[in-house]
Amino acid sequence: MLAAIIAAIAAGLVVVAVIVAVAIVRSRRASAAAPRKDVQQLDTVGVGTSPLDGAPSGAGDVHVTRGQTAVKKPADGLRSRFVALGLLATAVFGSLGAKLWSLQVLSSSDYSRDAEKNLYSTVSTPAPRGLICDAQGTPLVKNRSSQTVLADAEVADDRDVVRRLAAVLGVPAGVVRQRIQDASGGAQSQRVVADDVRLRDVAFISEHSDAFPGVAVETRTVREYPFGALAAHVLGYTGPPSEDELKAKLEGREIKATDTVGKSGVEAFYDGLISGDHGQRRVLADAAGRAVEVVSETQATKGSDVHLTIDARVQYVADKTLADLVAPDGVIGRGRGVAAAAVVMDVRDGAVLALSSFPTFDPANFTGGIPQEIWDLYTSEDSHEPLSNRVISGQYPAASTYKAFTSLAGLEYGFASPTSGWVCEGKWDGFGSGDVQMCWNHSGHGGLDLRGGIVHSCDVVFYEIAKAFFDHGPAGTGQVSETALQDYLARFNLDKATGIDLANEAAGTIPTPAWKAERWRNVPSEAPWRGGDYTNMIIGQGYVLVTPLEIAAAYGGVATGRIMRPHLLKDVRNAAGDVVVTFEPEVVTEVDANASHLAYVRDALRGVIVENEKVARMFAEAGVQAAGKSGTGENSGAADHAWFVAYAPYDDPKYVVTVIIDQGGGGSEVAAPVAAKLLGAAMAADAGADLEAPQRVAGFTGKSVEYHGTSAGRTD
Repeated sequence: MLAAIIAAIAAGLVVVAVIVAVAIVRSRRASAAAPRKDVQQLDTVGVGTSPLDGAPSGAGDVHVTRGQTAVKKPADGLRSRFVALGLLATAVFGSLGAKLWSLQVLSSSDYSRDAEKNLYSTVSTPAPRGLICDAQGTPLVKNRSSQTVLADAEVADDRDVVRRLAAVLGVPAGVVRQRIQDASGGAQSQRVVADDVRLRDVAFISEHSDAFPGVAVETRTVREYPFGALAAHVLGYTGPPSEDELKAKLEGREIKATDTVGKSGVEAFYDGLISGDHGQRRVLADAAGRAVEVVSETQATKGSDVHLTIDARVQYVADKTLADLVAPDGVIGRGRGVAAAAVVMDVRDGAVLALSSFPTFDPANFTGGIPQEIWDLYTSEDSHEPLSNRVISGQYPAASTYKAFTSLAGLEYGFASPTSGWVCEGKWDGFGSGDVQMCWNHSGHGGLDLRGGIVHSCDVVFYEIAKAFFDHGPAGTGQVSETALQDYLARFNLDKATGIDLANEAAGTIPTPAWKAERWRNVPSEAPWRGGDYTNMIIGQGYVLVTPLEIAAAYGGVATGRIMRPHLLKDVRNAAGDVVVTFEPEVVTEVDANASHLAYVRDALRGVIVENEKVARMFAEAGVQAAGKSGTGENSGAADHAWFVAYAPYDDPKYVVTVIIDQGGGGSEVAAPVAAKLLGAAMAADAGADLEAPQRVAGFTGKSVEYHGTSAGRTD
């Protein structure tokens, strides 16, 4: 097109130049043909008489005075006009010729291509998404066909078409109009009026297309979740692409407005693998732009199947157990706690067997765009945030689960040893400030060594260790830095995200003097780091925050000496079923800890389970030989959080389990039974035992009543 424009301009310039040249030549010739002459005198020429003899004398004479030229003839003026008209005609036909030449010679291929575009249309067809399966190959997410009625946005203004659609689909006209006007589902050119439409209704709309301008019917594949809300926070959900997603330039992938994209969970994290490749359909269109014939078609390529490390049988135990505990009849507030989270991980390679967060949601509710009423339900305060994945983003005080790490720090710096001893009277004021700190057991534990302090979770033992860090820090002897304890805790990555293959993972907090000073920069009286900050931190309280997954990975480090990166991906298989990607286990860090110290703490963690009669019975019934630690996190203004973390077998660790019941109460009482059950399921699966097949899990109803939890005191 640019070449045609340039050619037309050049032709015009040439024509103008020719006209100017011709005019100049003509003017010069006219001047040369009629030179100016002087006339001396012209007397009687003899033609002055007329047939009227009586005419006055001299009436027929012609006199030319000296210096005058001869008068021009009338034909001379007409001749110049004809020349100008000829030049104008030449210019017009020259321009038309130049334009015709540019159209047929220079731009012929461009116009031919544009004409073909008007005649043919290329339509991109969405690719079916790949399946998501568990470690045994059981599909957790599948596809099914759905007849979908779509309409252009302008159809909402056509009352007749809206009424016809309402009559055929059996949907109120107001609802039809609202769906067409609703752009919240994404940046699609057409809006979904109805999906899963009956075939007879589809046939009627297709046969009477003239009565439904702007309306189309497509066969789409939509996601199907055969087990309902099972592993919902792992799987995630899909939806139409947003404006930003449409504009994004992703390597090897082009997102179309009609695509379905992953919005959360594995669906989002591995969207590039699951999405597949578009197909193309070349169609012949009539004058109205309607497809009348398919000229050629390239089939879409189904996305790759993603196989996870999740064991659907263990996941079902986790999902069902948490739901039964927190909302036994589907209503939060009638069980224990208001929310919960649990994770089961293989300490040998980081594979996650189960990851459960309650309350949960049904991913099917998001298919084709989430209805407003469902969105309002999931985001209401009474629903307790079912969309939140508490395993990776829930931040809680670590409570006494921290004592495994802080006891190792005490051993490392010599502030505790296997022969150290302390006396617990149920309260402590080691700084002599009058600010008394209590042990969870207000009656006191009596005399204890470090192992007894861990087994009985005695706070006083750890207060003494914290005081030693303070006394030997900058405020005391200066033998250790002011962050010696924090630096040791950081060896277990308790302030870092684990790196699991899910988005929006949070990182824990290990408070330091600098961190506190920044937090309270606007309240100078609260900014200094004090001894009480050590005593709070050493028992996992105060400003300490962790996620359940961080605790699981860190306890894997205690159990094996290595911290593995948690992962959900097992392998990826193409449309032919061939494995094309396999996840390689990753060691995040080799724990920098004395081997004898680790052995000492492991023995104490074994004692936590076998030396507590109730806890020992729970794990014995589950058939596992485990080591672990309870925790009861203080929660200002509400009931305490119940923790329990355990790994098994204690002498050859394979699996670690972390459980937290939000506002559940005592860790040993409430969280330990769940941990024992999940660890038992993991060990049974590892042994090849027959486990209950996974069943459909219901999404949370959103119902809750006021919860009357107790905060009468921690019961580690």
